[in-house]
Amino acid sequence: MHCPSCSRYFEATDAHDVERLVALFADTGTLVDAGATRHGLDEIRAWANGPAIADNYRTELFSTEAIRPERYLVAGRLIGDFPGGIADLTWEFTIADGHIARLVIAP
Repeated sequence: MHCPSCSRYFEATDAHDVERLVALFADTGTLVDAGATRHGLDEIRAWANGPAIADNYRTELFSTEAIRPERYLVAGRLIGDFPGGIADLTWEFTIADGHIARLVIAP
């Protein structure tokens, strides 16, 4: 993967390390998941302590595409003990100054 912040994001989520995950985001970062938007580190931390870390899973990445400078689209699959057991997702990262400025997670 050519996006260091993206790689660190997946390492933190697979390790269920909330603080390491939150530290990847800019102070004013935005995260969109399941139709809900979270702004700032406190809301991202609350998301990470809930949906992001609640289930036991691993991430299998298929591809990473640089769609613009500092913008990356990652395709992959979550495999775990959540309802359904498998979820194919895309993660669209916008990176600014080495931090995740915006992350959109979509099916």
